Amino acid sequence: MKIAGFDIGGANTDMAIIEFGSDGEMEKVRVDFRYLPMWLKKDELSETLLEMVGDDIQDLDGVGVSMTAELVDAYPSKAMGVIDIVDRVEGTFDVPVAYVSLSGMVDAEGAVSDPMNIAAANWVATSQIASAMSSDCIMVDVGSTTTDIIPIKDGFEAAKGRNDLERLGTGELVYTGTLRSNVATIVDRVPLGERWFRVSSELFAITADVHRVLGNIREEDYTCSTPDGAGRSLEDCMLRIARVLCADLDLLQPEEILEVSEYIYHQQILRIAEGIAEVSERENLEEVIATGLGMNVLAKRAAEVLELDCRTMDEFLTEAECVVAPAVGTALLMEDYLQD
Repeated sequence: MKIAGFDIGGANTDMAIIEFGSDGEMEKVRVDFRYLPMWLKKDELSETLLEMVGDDIQDLDGVGVSMTAELVDAYPSKAMGVIDIVDRVEGTFDVPVAYVSLSGMVDAEGAVSDPMNIAAANWVATSQIASAMSSDCIMVDVGSTTTDIIPIKDGFEAAKGRNDLERLGTGELVYTGTLRSNVATIVDRVPLGERWFRVSSELFAITADVHRVLGNIREEDYTCSTPDGAGRSLEDCMLRIARVLCADLDLLQPEEILEVSEYIYHQQILRIAEGIAEVSERENLEEVIATGLGMNVLAKRAAEVLELDCRTMDEFLTEAECVVAPAVGTALLMEDYLQD
């Protein structure tokens, strides 16, 4: 059986195509992703999905879909976003399609009849991979935009929040990520030399600039658009960070920008650690399973701050598969759905 799993996010659409053997074990996995800002290009979703699948379209037995793109401001409500995305996916594929929900996989009819059960449920798909690694743990998935912090107890996800609004109040969703977070949402002032400086609240720089300057990501990992439309070189990233202090590369030296970047990075780690600590204390869990693009540079570092044991999902998946873990989990859920 060959299954495609998609995680349709607001900014990125991730894919995993898994070939399963007769025993249900994964034999071959192909992953891919596209930067597709749905607030601008939702009409390109179908074309993008087909482009990613490529020649495998001939052999697919099913397609599983999870999503978070329903939140983008191109939609007047999350429910209407889910319904639109389902409609576009259903018009793209002729094979069986099902959607990750808070209560398992459902078909299109089930998705549109209860769209809030589908909205932002991709963490359900990822949590089942974490549960295969540890029956009692906290899954921390740091993507480009957000961080999911999901308790796993007795082999099953045990999240207290069932939607994004609730999860923002339970420590299970921290709205910070490796690439797309506005630096001004992480700090309101930064140290420079012997003084503190307040920062501007403009969208001058994002976390991709910080992690690029610090060497936490490579230029090819900087997959989202830049705030100023310029390039992704170290100089470009440094200039954007300088603008956060209403400065430029004539006013700030590289070593000063590095000092500022290190502080922003540490504050981002602390924000994630705060969410992990809330879940850890509430659920009495002390092991972290980290995944996502920020698996090592953010999730693992946050666990270290809290002195919690941490394993990374690349013990179970490849590093590339960890980056698109919700898509992998979605494909696994779809295979179970078809078998049932």
